[in-house]
Amino acid sequence: MFEQTFKNIDDLLYKDAGADSELDYIGQTSWVMFLKYLDELEQDKADEAELKGKEYQYILDLEYRWPIWAMPKGDDGKLDHHIAMTGPDLIQFVDQKLFPYLAGFKLTADNPQTIEYKIGEIFSELKNKIQSGYILRDILEYADELPFRSSTDKHELSELYETKIKNMGNAGRNGGQYYTPRPLIRAMINVVDPKIGEKVYDGAAGSCGFLCEAYDYMYKRMDKNTDNLATLEERTFFGKEKKNLAYVIGIMNMILHGIEAPNIIHTNTLGENIRDIQEKNRFHVILANPPFGGKERKEVQQNFDIKTGETAFLFLQHFIKSLKTGGRAAIVIKNTFLSNTDNATVALRQLLLESCNLHTVLDMPGGTFLGAGVKTVVLFFQKGEPTKNIWYYQLDPGRNMGKTNSLNDADLASFVELHKIRPESEQSWNFSVAGINTNTYDLSVKNPNTPEEAPLRSPEDILTEMDALDTETKSILQSIKELI
Repeated sequence: MFEQTFKNIDDLLYKDAGADSELDYIGQTSWVMFLKYLDELEQDKADEAELKGKEYQYILDLEYRWPIWAMPKGDDGKLDHHIAMTGPDLIQFVDQKLFPYLAGFKLTADNPQTIEYKIGEIFSELKNKIQSGYILRDILEYADELPFRSSTDKHELSELYETKIKNMGNAGRNGGQYYTPRPLIRAMINVVDPKIGEKVYDGAAGSCGFLCEAYDYMYKRMDKNTDNLATLEERTFFGKEKKNLAYVIGIMNMILHGIEAPNIIHTNTLGENIRDIQEKNRFHVILANPPFGGKERKEVQQNFDIKTGETAFLFLQHFIKSLKTGGRAAIVIKNTFLSNTDNATVALRQLLLESCNLHTVLDMPGGTFLGAGVKTVVLFFQKGEPTKNIWYYQLDPGRNMGKTNSLNDADLASFVELHKIRPESEQSWNFSVAGINTNTYDLSVKNPNTPEEAPLRSPEDILTEMDALDTETKSILQSIKELI
């Protein structure tokens, strides 16, 4: 049912003049879903309060609650068409009253970690792009069918939502920056192994894929008691995201995974001076795929000790600074980080090797990130002690990567298992940092275990072998004639 509902909403958005891509579809679906979710959350809290003999204080004023403006129903439980807004009246209400009212919560909320503040941020940054009030009316009716109350419903919705995020990434434009292949994320989390009580952070959160997968990983492995659940949902996952749409998608994604008021801040992470990061701002685990290829302005670069315009390299400095001593990180980055000879990259490699134990480098095949057109590696490191030995692993799925041959969990199973014993093989090897060139700190180490290809033969050798084969063939034919 859920899958068909999503498809029906997409079909309606396709017909509307205001939404013209997968990016728009998921953005518009998200704000509608959020308000439906918020209504069910408030209903649950009101029911809980009633059972305790208390009165629940609703977040939203009556006029702006889902059952009043979106889905007013009659005694028969069906939409009351006599009072339900539609057409131009509905669009006028949404654009001129609903969105401004909801955006106002950003100014009145007690602090950024409340759901009130999340409401304000989402609706101050997102715009309603649906132009037809008749199409919006149909979308609201479909969205009303989506249940958010049970964990089973949320799980199914979250899987469908993930599929929409993936499709958005495949659609091109800037959608790909929001989507990291989930099998890669799961492998990274398996190696880093976050545990209950630890704080997990992604400063380039995008659609919050890392945080959602980390939630699933930790939930499955922890003791299911009230304290642990509260810790997991309220005090474990933290993120920052700059882009408006990604922020909204990330919030919705985490909500569907069971986190009521996600600790995601809408901000430019790189706008923070890393010299101001204190122990209270640090984390036990960092998982991220920072955007690569971006160029940051000079004033942003002033926030960092190593000045560079490359966005991903600034993020790497931020992550190193944001790790607690003993903290673990897994960061996706362009493979040129290992070999670039410019002063900034050399200095950054030196910083990483001297302040952290870069214990593993996972070399990803081309095509891992659909549409990105770049080769990447994953850096696994622990802060506090310098690097002595690095284990390299070259992932080879045995096929060309693409939309129909995307990365899967089986591709990474050997890496996840072998990282514990760090063997030498045709795909993996160890490198002692003691022998590194301290002028370049070059980490683009060649695999010493690759089988050597046989050298090309000279033309003379080829002609000699051909003559020998001719002689052998004539001899065989002569023997056959004699037998006949």
